[in-house]
Amino acid sequence: INRYKLLIIDELGYLPIDKEDSNLFFQLIDMRYEKKSTILTTNINFNDWDNIFYDAVVANAILDRILHHSKVITINGRSYRVKDYIKPSE
Repeated sequence: INRYKLLIIDELGYLPIDKEDSNLFFQLIDMRYEKKSTILTTNINFNDWDNIFYDAVVANAILDRILHHSKVITINGRSYRVKDYIKPSE
């Protein structure tokens, strides 16, 4: 994974991450930190990352590396996937 110039991780936090996977994810981010580009998508606010990862210390260490040189883009609005299934309010 580290040989790629760009890594895209979609839907981070969709499922809880256990202790072992939290540590592996930290190692991945740390390996790429200040060397390669990484794009993350998530519906989870940064303040709630303690709930995704097994350990708040690991979550904060990951955030520290991710946010250091990042550009955060926030997208608000309804889900594009369900737009055809939700009827507008009358």
